[in-house]
Amino acid sequence: MENPNPINYIIEHMPDVDLLGRIRVLFRWLFLGCTTGAVVGFIGALFSRAISAVTAFRTENDLIIPVLPFAGLFIVLLYRGCRDYDDEGTNLVIQSIQEGRILPATKAPLIFISTTLTHLFGGSTGRESAALQMGGSIGYNLGRLFKLKEGNIKIITMCGMSAAFSALFGTPLTSAFMAMEIENVGVMYYSALVPCVVSALTAKGLAKIMGAGAEQFVVSIVPEFTPYHAVATGILAILCAILSVLFCDVLKFAGRSYKKLLPNPYIRVFVGGCLVVALTLLSGSRYYNGAGMDVIEMAIQGDAPYEAFILKILFTALTLGAGYKGGEIVPALYIGATFGCLYSQLFGFNPALCAAVGMGALFCGVTNCPISSLFICFELFGFKGMPYYLLAVAFSYTFSGYHSLYSSQKIMYSKYHNKYINRETK
Repeated sequence: MENPNPINYIIEHMPDVDLLGRIRVLFRWLFLGCTTGAVVGFIGALFSRAISAVTAFRTENDLIIPVLPFAGLFIVLLYRGCRDYDDEGTNLVIQSIQEGRILPATKAPLIFISTTLTHLFGGSTGRESAALQMGGSIGYNLGRLFKLKEGNIKIITMCGMSAAFSALFGTPLTSAFMAMEIENVGVMYYSALVPCVVSALTAKGLAKIMGAGAEQFVVSIVPEFTPYHAVATGILAILCAILSVLFCDVLKFAGRSYKKLLPNPYIRVFVGGCLVVALTLLSGSRYYNGAGMDVIEMAIQGDAPYEAFILKILFTALTLGAGYKGGEIVPALYIGATFGCLYSQLFGFNPALCAAVGMGALFCGVTNCPISSLFICFELFGFKGMPYYLLAVAFSYTFSGYHSLYSSQKIMYSKYHNKYINRETK
């Protein structure tokens, strides 16, 4: 019997794979991911440097903080001048991915200018949620420019989110997975994996070239992971999960109360600014203005004030609820770090490790993104404390329930049972 030609045999038994089609799709997303990463990374790096510059200026000239109420009036005027009467923040970006909501091109410059002004005059906000809005808006409008189909516009919107977060925080691994994970809890949009990874890496590289440094904290002492340390970590994670629920609820309560008591947005933002200024003077410090990265460093070293986590919740709620712009993620990291620092001081644990565990647990509790939360711990603190971060993220995800910073986020699968629930977050 004649032996078959091996090449013919392989061809005849190959699975039915559209190899050329896959290569074409790969190159398309490589191009779109790189383009989105470059555009968003450039703007994100400018945004990062602008926030750093105004923060440094405010720190050296804190007498400008009383101008915050007037800066708020300008922010409202700016949004209303662009016909953005009911800014939904990151929720609008999430809805764009879920339902195809339109993201106006004006969203990116609005959030850039307004967040910079909020930080300049001492509003207590972060920057990464603002980056998600900015990046999502740019990605969405790039998709429309390239005339992509609706499904692909959603993917490139995720690319923009991952690129912006990566440019500001320098965490491409977290950024890529967070963009795919944040919309619907329990569902991961793996179709966006290649473009989100490419855009995040491109944005980080460009931001580094432009001098926007990545965030990183030193956790040098990590004790052996024993049952005793596991119990202590679990307790801290559960307490942080409860704290994350409190943070989400206080933010939403402040927003509702402001709108109910002060329907006029100009009066609302002015009164809110006055409250933040008054509390700043009463506190006798500037620890609660701006993002507070310096206080996170203090927490890592074990020097943060005991009451810092509670006051940061109050300052952030009063700022964002009034209509000032920025983000909630860095305040969540601040709250987790300072609470972890307090926990270490009360029970005699290493403050840097407790602050790191607190940051990871709070991040997970407010975003419902366990994979991204684990990755951000690795990128910010290193892999040495892996068992601590893994346990903390798991406990926080479970004990934070169905609360979230983002009301548009949906819980697709139960946190407690293998069950499809498709419910709104609280």
